[in-house]
Amino acid sequence: MARIISLLNCKCPKCEKGKVFSSKGFVLLGRMPIMNENCPSCQHKFEMETGFFFGAMFVSYAMAVAEAIVVFLIAFNFVKSSILLVLIVAMVILLMGFVNLRYSRMIWMYLFTKKSR
Repeated sequence: MARIISLLNCKCPKCEKGKVFSSKGFVLLGRMPIMNENCPSCQHKFEMETGFFFGAMFVSYAMAVAEAIVVFLIAFNFVKSSILLVLIVAMVILLMGFVNLRYSRMIWMYLFTKKSR
């Protein structure tokens, strides 16, 4: 359970103390999250090899699809216009993009990094 809490708090997958992101980003201003290269606490290198986070794109895609399905099922009961329904789903996908980027990278790192003792 502590490992999941560390993932949700964007802590280092190795030591679970240092922050992975120096900036969370802000979707309304178009600021992307800024990721540290190494853990400030244990100096673990987050991008283990070139292209390491390529797989995180698939995790992000799965998260976006799940969010779109949930929003569609909820909005379907309240919105009668098909165009408005599509716009609502599209807006949620766009707004959640920055969150998906952060958490897909965190999930990917936690899958492939063992915790130090």
